[in-house]
Amino acid sequence: RHSKNEADLNLAQARMRDLDAQLNVKEADLATALNENRGLENELRELKDQVVTLQVSLEDTKKHLHSEMLRRVDLENHMKTLQEQMMFQKRLHEDELKETKRVHESRIAEMESGRQREFESKLSDALQGLRKQHEEQIQGYKVELERTFSAKMENAQLSAARNSEFANAAREELMETKLRVDALTSQVNQYQSQNVALETRIRELQETLDYDRDLHRRRMAEKEKEMALAQQQTQAQLEEYEHLLDVKLALDLEINAYRKMLEGEEQRLKLSPSPSSHSAATQATSQGRRFLHGKKRKLKEAKKRGHSAGFKTVQHASSSGNVSIEEIDADGKFVRLKNNSDEDQPLHGWALRRHLGSVSDVTYKFPPRFTLQAGQVVTIWGAAAGVSPGPSDLVWKSQKSWGAGYNIGVTLITDDGEELAERKIMHVPREESGEQDDDYEEITGSEMEFPSQTKRRRKKKCCLVS
Repeated sequence: RHSKNEADLNLAQARMRDLDAQLNVKEADLATALNENRGLENELRELKDQVVTLQVSLEDTKKHLHSEMLRRVDLENHMKTLQEQMMFQKRLHEDELKETKRVHESRIAEMESGRQREFESKLSDALQGLRKQHEEQIQGYKVELERTFSAKMENAQLSAARNSEFANAAREELMETKLRVDALTSQVNQYQSQNVALETRIRELQETLDYDRDLHRRRMAEKEKEMALAQQQTQAQLEEYEHLLDVKLALDLEINAYRKMLEGEEQRLKLSPSPSSHSAATQATSQGRRFLHGKKRKLKEAKKRGHSAGFKTVQHASSSGNVSIEEIDADGKFVRLKNNSDEDQPLHGWALRRHLGSVSDVTYKFPPRFTLQAGQVVTIWGAAAGVSPGPSDLVWKSQKSWGAGYNIGVTLITDDGEELAERKIMHVPREESGEQDDDYEEITGSEMEFPSQTKRRRKKKCCLVS
């Protein structure tokens, strides 16, 4: 489940990265659209400036046209024979002026309301001024109208035609500009709607990711609780197994002691050995081997330690790897390890943890790049051991000794936290027997006597009795 959760988390992270990439692309598109919008706005402002220029030129042309038409009206007023025609032209001029004013007012209404009112006021002022000027100049133009009417009439018609063409062109250009502005506005609205949709999608994905993270965090917490509970159960079973193993060893030692007492009585009474004792001896011989281990030296050490006559020291060792704990000094001077394999074993990151009764555990860490050669041993001395360590030995500088007592335990821990080997020194009551010479012996059991704790690895158990 943990790997599945990690895969889901990786998938969610990959999906988040894809969404981030899509968001970056959309943001880049939005920035491009905004730049284009700013460019189009600049073009719109330029077109508005051009429209204003054209309007100014149109106003100038209209003013010129109005002046010409007024001159014509003045000439018509001065002409007696053409008075009716002049009145007609004057009314025609006024109609055209009203039409132009209406068209101009409609255009101004499409632009800005403020400019419209300004233009209307200016136009009305200009018309009033022109009318006043017309009334003042009527008397002076009566004589000149007869001579210049024909020429001025032709010039006025040509100017009107040119002005109408300019006005039509300006009108068409203004319509095109309005269409372009509408298209750009719709495009900007579309981009804004897309941006809003993308932001909504991003928020939804962020909420989904937060929910997945919370769910994964809760599941991981549950898994850690389950693992801690499983570890506690495993530790409890391991302690129970070790306790049963210690009880079995004590019972085996008692059986061995009683068997020795029985054999001593049979020898003293000169009786033939019973088949049951012979089979028991054969079974004990098949299960393990015994050998003497420095009787005199161990007796002297036992006298130095002040062993009582009613107790004995038992060393219990176990190993599930290539490296084992060969010996623990009862005085706490050293601990000795051995590489039982044919290959060198790096001990970088490994540690030895000492258990001493009710005292808190202490840990010795091996130096970096330290390697235990194949088939070799290494001795870790205490700082107050009072010996000169060899070239392959180590010194625990932070501790004076490994501790003295009868409930000492040392565990070898790998860099992964796995307990690879262990050795304990226990003080148990001594059983009376006929053979008091065997004061120190080592008993190594078979694999059937000490079953494995896991399916992967089988542990070897041994016991030292002194």
